[in-house]
Amino acid sequence: MTTEPDKLALVLTGGGARAAYQVGFLRSLARSFPDLRFPIVTGVSAGAINAAFLANSTEDFPKTVERLTEFWSRITIDEVFRTDFVTLGINMLRWAVQLTSGGTQRTPHIHALVDTAPLRRFLRDAFGANGGPLTGIDENIRCGRLSAVGITTTNYATDQSITWIQGDGRTIWERPGNRSRSTQLTVEHIMASCALPLFFPAAQLEGAWHGDGGLRTISPLSPAMQLGANRIIAVSTRYARSQAEADQPTTLGYPPLATVAGVLLDTVFLDMLDHDAMNVRQLNQLLIDHPRRAETGWRTVELILQRPSKNLESLAHEFEEELPATFRFATRGLGTLQTNHANLLATLLFQPDYIRRMIEIGESDGEQRRAEMAEFLGR
Repeated sequence: MTTEPDKLALVLTGGGARAAYQVGFLRSLARSFPDLRFPIVTGVSAGAINAAFLANSTEDFPKTVERLTEFWSRITIDEVFRTDFVTLGINMLRWAVQLTSGGTQRTPHIHALVDTAPLRRFLRDAFGANGGPLTGIDENIRCGRLSAVGITTTNYATDQSITWIQGDGRTIWERPGNRSRSTQLTVEHIMASCALPLFFPAAQLEGAWHGDGGLRTISPLSPAMQLGANRIIAVSTRYARSQAEADQPTTLGYPPLATVAGVLLDTVFLDMLDHDAMNVRQLNQLLIDHPRRAETGWRTVELILQRPSKNLESLAHEFEEELPATFRFATRGLGTLQTNHANLLATLLFQPDYIRRMIEIGESDGEQRRAEMAEFLGR
């Protein structure tokens, strides 16, 4: 896997509302390294929103990050899906009818628990794209500011992980369960990558229905490396718990539905970054020690992995009151007050105070690693 010199990649994983943490970290980078540029950007799930925004902006890095901060500061849960009593009530009623109908043809087919039409409108407005391609990506590629951007989705029909690539059409890979496609990215690719199973409806891409890219992503660093990266900054939204923290039970007694849903979301957002990072470091060492390294055709890849210093999901309970009354009533019905496992809340808490807190933590964490980042970037 040969590459041209010094291709830096940014890899952004999912986490719903917690993806605002990535914005805070990027603010720190923009303040410390205003001329920084990422030739390769990849994203999955909510991280796909941030990845596409960076790749589509034609402004410099600091201005782009500030506009991305404004984007997240404006978003509310009502901009993501409809939370009014009528819409939620009708959806729940339809689910009940479908579950008790025995699959008869006359019952209406339900796509998801919520209607994400508001998010589609919000993204189209933010990206300046009315259903068409994200035009800023093409301009950045033509000007040499961007080499390639990749967004990962899951094809529900074939159970494959698909990375949609714009930029480097020469780099297409085909593996069982994992392949890439060359395309012009649109808001629909972002909607598909963010489509939480059961909660958010799938999006149609090239005649097939696609959902959250985190479902089948077992190697989140792979798309960036396939696109030629030899240095990677990967930003996760998952807090690395200590063994003592991991052993603490989150629920006493029988687990409520909120706990079960949180565990399922953990599976979707199980980004595998630690495992992937370990493999990269082991392969680097093997290549360094290889007597005929140049003949292998492989390269070493420098990696820096950024995780939150605080448990972002544990903070969600502090902001639960911000949720719209109808939706808060529904989530409490699932047992969110009976468990400390707040993954479900943290994923859906698209509310200003929680978003602001995520950005603050990301910015603080970035400042803490400023010297390490400077050394990594050779500044």
